[in-house]
Amino acid sequence: MIQMLSDVLKDFFLYLTAEKGLSLNTIKAYQNDLNRFINFLESQSVRDFNAVSQDQIVNFCALLQSHSYAQTSITRALIAIKVLFRYLKKEKLIFKNVAFYLESPKLWQVLPSVLSSSEVDRLLEQPDLSLDQGLRDKAILEILYACGLRVSELCRLKLYDVDDNFVRVYGKGGKERTVPIGRKALEALDIYLTRCRPDMGDDAEQPLFSGSRGKPINRVQVWKMIKRYTGAAGIQKNISPHTLRHSFATHLLDNGADLRVIQELLGHGAISSTDRYTHVSRSHLTDSFRQFHPRNEAH
Repeated sequence: MIQMLSDVLKDFFLYLTAEKGLSLNTIKAYQNDLNRFINFLESQSVRDFNAVSQDQIVNFCALLQSHSYAQTSITRALIAIKVLFRYLKKEKLIFKNVAFYLESPKLWQVLPSVLSSSEVDRLLEQPDLSLDQGLRDKAILEILYACGLRVSELCRLKLYDVDDNFVRVYGKGGKERTVPIGRKALEALDIYLTRCRPDMGDDAEQPLFSGSRGKPINRVQVWKMIKRYTGAAGIQKNISPHTLRHSFATHLLDNGADLRVIQELLGHGAISSTDRYTHVSRSHLTDSFRQFHPRNEAH
């Protein structure tokens, strides 16, 4: 068990009953939510509330979402965690309230995991460029990050879907969009195509990226490849192919890109889907403020 967990939670629920005046049903719901959270922390080998990170709270919310929990249930779980950490800080049981800057809107949207620019660089440096597979993997990683593609979109790319300036992408529902491609991604793709792509003819329907048997690469292969390179790069975050898409959008926003432009690049039908990246960027701002502002006080 996490250090002092049972005693802390017992006192916490007494606090909720006596000082917050919450109903027994609400307190029971909080208990269920926090028990799930504790089980998640134990699965992450976290044994002390002081060792809990903001990323772990976000990942817990993402886990609930992946298990098809309703948005209202995820919101309630996040609120329970925020109230718990506020109590722990008030009672001086933790040094820092890592849940303080997590927003809890009426319908919580789980903040996507995002790589820093340096982490992206480290990831992109991992493929062995002396091997054909390394050249292919390098091109895949560069395009995922440079174009913000879904992994399913990347796997569907055909030989002539990429030219010197743009990638033609077929998104959800067969909706087509055109995305600019950066110089480094184009260079990596050119090297892959000229040096090691299997010769399957010039048929426009041939897949751009293929596996060892000549079949189109699939999502599982890309996922395993990224997991392998993430470990080699020493990146501790829970990374998937979608992380590069999230990082693409967040880095554009951080550098001044308009949210509507990002919406078009990502192929989002509604601006509300893109708006989640403003939460990530705002989190980046608060982290910078906490680190650099001379008058900032610890919470």
